Amino acid sequence: MKIVFAKPGLPETGVVVVGVLADGELTASAAAIDAAMDGGLVRAMESSRFEGKKDQAMSLLAPAGTKLDRVHVVGLGKAGDLDARRFQALGGQVYAALAGRGVGALSIALDAIEDCELDPGDMAAEVALGMRLRSYRFDKYRTKEKKEDKPSLKTVRLLCEGAAAGRKAFSAQDKVAEGVFLTRDLVSEPSNVLYPISFAKILQDELEPLGVEVEVLTPKAMKKLGMGALLGVAQGSANEPRLVVMQWRGKTKAQGKGKGKKTKDLQGPLAFIGKGVTFDSGGISLKPSGGMEEMKWDMGGAGVVAGLMKALAGRKAKVDAVGIVGLVENMPSGTAQRPGDIVTSMSGQTIEVLNTDAEGRLVLADALWYCKERFKPSAMIDLATLTGAMIIALGHEMSGVFSNDDELCEAMVAAGEQVGEKLWRLPMGEAYDRMLKSDAADMKNIGGRGAGSITAAQFLKRFVGDVPWAHIDIAGTAWSKKDEATVPKGGTGFGVRLLDCLVAESYED
Repeated sequence: MKIVFAKPGLPETGVVVVGVLADGELTASAAAIDAAMDGGLVRAMESSRFEGKKDQAMSLLAPAGTKLDRVHVVGLGKAGDLDARRFQALGGQVYAALAGRGVGALSIALDAIEDCELDPGDMAAEVALGMRLRSYRFDKYRTKEKKEDKPSLKTVRLLCEGAAAGRKAFSAQDKVAEGVFLTRDLVSEPSNVLYPISFAKILQDELEPLGVEVEVLTPKAMKKLGMGALLGVAQGSANEPRLVVMQWRGKTKAQGKGKGKKTKDLQGPLAFIGKGVTFDSGGISLKPSGGMEEMKWDMGGAGVVAGLMKALAGRKAKVDAVGIVGLVENMPSGTAQRPGDIVTSMSGQTIEVLNTDAEGRLVLADALWYCKERFKPSAMIDLATLTGAMIIALGHEMSGVFSNDDELCEAMVAAGEQVGEKLWRLPMGEAYDRMLKSDAADMKNIGGRGAGSITAAQFLKRFVGDVPWAHIDIAGTAWSKKDEATVPKGGTGFGVRLLDCLVAESYED
């Protein structure tokens, strides 16, 4: 889909989208359409009880008094409630309404609105982002899809004052959308296509051309480093594990060219660590068969880290960032890890594995410790589809966050609010940590039925030392079974925009 930013002025033909505020107040473009129709737009609104409320929409085909094919009227809601997220949602809703209706091209008119914090150029950039995000489709395996079932929309023209500024703003946002799309692609791939070795190859192909340094550790290298926790998870699978390190040196490069000004005296790079279980059968602690096909997306955390690195490199973020993903497959076999086994992590701490389906924390334990020891990061943030208990606690509306640093956590929650990827902080404490006490090793990998998400976070905390750290459990948000305004059902990419916003607002030069 091609998105064009152009000067204001309604087209004489084709399909045009205009807005109406709450209580039926017409925007300038809607008023112009109404005048051309000799009041027909207002009459149509009155007869259909269209009042300009948020999420309302109405289409008029071949409106009398014009040569237009269609006028699509959208409800904007109250002017004081219009913000970036509202215009993104508007873009997604317009795409969903018209992309599959035989419309090949459309124009969207955006006018200055009193009491709205955005000017028309900013509105246009946000609408464009919303349309872009909503346009995602994972259709590479559909070989017999009918033409009428495919989106027909090819070109969108955004008509507004400040088109050049809108185009510039969207250019950076579009790079973030590309990162979201990479995450959605990875989460959507079936496990016979996406496994640790192929995942690592995709990261090299996608990120190295953008200037990201990608390093792939083999089982031999991981064994030498003592990553017994990660390797224990992988030992039941015919597919070998990999640990991938991605480095983006945006701040270093900018300062080397005499550009950029320090806004934070960081002692090391920002680090993002992702759980990458490309298929999780549960291992010997086998999962029930119902819904097991969904476990192809148990690598969602690693997918977010990959998408974030693409976003940062794509928009040339002035920050030094490290992404680390532990890629394994958790399978039952004659060589699989057994309940009761004791493994030694890279940190030297021993772990009694009571449940082989609590494997993600074992992968992250070695990845976190490796990151801490090698890169001395200023902060570490890990993401994982870690616990079903998180879905019980928060459903699919937001993700849980755990942290040892209030400032970092507050900045993350604020970033989530800004982009609409909401976080809810959950508690941690010594009482929860004691639930991991093992009679045979330094710790066990589960803490019992109660507080499952919290004890999982307590487990991870044992591998971060004094580094500011946060853990995001995206079990309920990595995948959606219904369409949202900017998120079609399937892989969501939740976390990419949140963390990109965190970087831009709190750490970037």
